[in-house]
Amino acid sequence: MSSFNVALNFEDGVTRFIECKAGEKVLDAAFRAKINLPMDCSDGVCGTCKCRAESGSYDLGDDYIDDALTEDEKNAGLVLTCQMVPHSDCVIAVPTSSTTCKTGQSSFGATLSKVELHNDAVVVLELNVDATAPVFLPGQYVNIGVPGSGQHRSYSFSSAPGESKVSFLIKKIPGGVMSTWLEAARPGDRLELHGPLGSFYLREVQRPLLFLAGGTGLAPFLSMLEVLARSHSHQKVHLVYGVTRDLDLVQVEAIEAYMARLPNFSYATVVADAASRHPRKGWVTQHIPVDALNDGDVDVYLCGPPPMVDAVRQYFDDAGVKPHSFHYEKFTPNATAITHATAKAA
Repeated sequence: MSSFNVALNFEDGVTRFIECKAGEKVLDAAFRAKINLPMDCSDGVCGTCKCRAESGSYDLGDDYIDDALTEDEKNAGLVLTCQMVPHSDCVIAVPTSSTTCKTGQSSFGATLSKVELHNDAVVVLELNVDATAPVFLPGQYVNIGVPGSGQHRSYSFSSAPGESKVSFLIKKIPGGVMSTWLEAARPGDRLELHGPLGSFYLREVQRPLLFLAGGTGLAPFLSMLEVLARSHSHQKVHLVYGVTRDLDLVQVEAIEAYMARLPNFSYATVVADAASRHPRKGWVTQHIPVDALNDGDVDVYLCGPPPMVDAVRQYFDDAGVKPHSFHYEKFTPNATAITHATAKAA
């Protein structure tokens, strides 16, 4: 008998994965995992358990009433978890906090495998995860405790879900808590990770994709590209990767390798430094191809520092471009958490 992984993404950014057995309703599977999703009647009458299915196939049956879920709501992807029976892995947005549902972040341990410095800009951190590989949505992040500091830092996975080895791109900051610890870190050192977290993740791919990355905001896109490659996606994908200096360009070889694995993938690198000899200088917004916008029928994903995110949003407004969906995440390199994660549907 088959079973499916269902990601419950709560509005406070916490994601919990539950196993839904064949023929089992999501609400029942959640309760079995001791997650109290909103409910009242559990009979498809009250509508209290209404959520949004963001990906996956499922059946809702005919045992609910229209007052609980209208046809328009159903067509918009809303579901009643007391009636929803998955036929594949699914992602469900739950319109309440994880604490309200009496659950919270997952935690797992890991052992440092490799620390690799790229120029003076970025550290690639690789960890071997204890026991089972962590499950997350491509694009999400975790909080990593910095040993001996009592503090944590937030980093997006640059590796794909389901691997026992995970990786991250970490901006090297002189005097930074994580950067300082990494200078003396050695293989075998222990770390504690909490997550996954975040509403910035790859949704079901139904139209062309435009990826916009700034600095170490490249990390979630490497995870997304690997998932797309493994699924043999033929959808058009264009990545614009912008940095401040030439030395900040990292993992370009890894990006280039996806050209052979994704038939409709293209990318461009951009350097802001006017003194650079890079062929494309300036800002990411100056190097977005018109055809990559596909007359608005495009899903845009953006991850970078706050000024870049604000500039891209202003660019779309000034150009009169309204993407089908626009998902963005702002980050501050030395912050204890990612400062903003949201999705805007046009």
